[in-house]
Amino acid sequence: MPEEGRDTICISSQVGCPVNCQFCLTAQMGLERNLTAGEIVGQVLFVMRTHQLATETGRLNIVMMGMGEPLLNLANVVKATRLLTDPQGIGLSPRRITLSTAGIIPKIMELGRQPIRPKLAISLNASTEEQRRELMPITRKYSLKDLLAACKAYPLRTWEKLTFEYVLLKGVNDTDADARRVVKLLAHLDAKVNLIALNPGPGIRFETPDAERVQAFQAIIRRSIPCFVRKPRGRDIFAACGQLKRQENGVSVLPSASDAASHRH
Repeated sequence: MPEEGRDTICISSQVGCPVNCQFCLTAQMGLERNLTAGEIVGQVLFVMRTHQLATETGRLNIVMMGMGEPLLNLANVVKATRLLTDPQGIGLSPRRITLSTAGIIPKIMELGRQPIRPKLAISLNASTEEQRRELMPITRKYSLKDLLAACKAYPLRTWEKLTFEYVLLKGVNDTDADARRVVKLLAHLDAKVNLIALNPGPGIRFETPDAERVQAFQAIIRRSIPCFVRKPRGRDIFAACGQLKRQENGVSVLPSASDAASHRH
């Protein structure tokens, strides 16, 4: 994802995903398998070689927000992070690697104990316990209340903030009241919020909110917490956030392992 002043590579940690978020195409696949540390790092090397990217410029960022739940493949994700940050390897700073999780609480605590680890991003996507349970069934096992407590206890480094990602679904979680509740939920955390207007797809029952609604939601959060709107990329070819699922002749099919290793949730 090339941008002014930086390049970002979004990578996968699993083939498919077992978490079953209701607004995500990848969730329809279920889980096929974990990727190895080599396959995770290989995605970065492939994109760097293809697009002639270099770490020395200080422009390169890695986000583990592709296919899969990284914390359910934590051993390989941690090993891949060590390879990505090793001066004899790719040589990235941990500040330039971010991992996104749906909220696997025990694994969040395990990640926090790692000496070399990515920054942490949490997929929030709801402003109440009940709403999140409907959108993200994982909340039935790991409650929103306990997730926020784990975030409060997470050992942030001096330069670090938590990132909370929020997929906006038209008429579902995008009201002004939702925005105010999000502010209240995150009030005691050192955090920022990334908003993502839904990237639609076949079989997804939700709709994308209007740009004006997204801006109004952002404006409310911004009064209290840094808040940014994620620009959609690859929506037209079902390659945007939450859309990864191979299409053939307009029909969704399961990808091969090589698809996940060479692409990106």
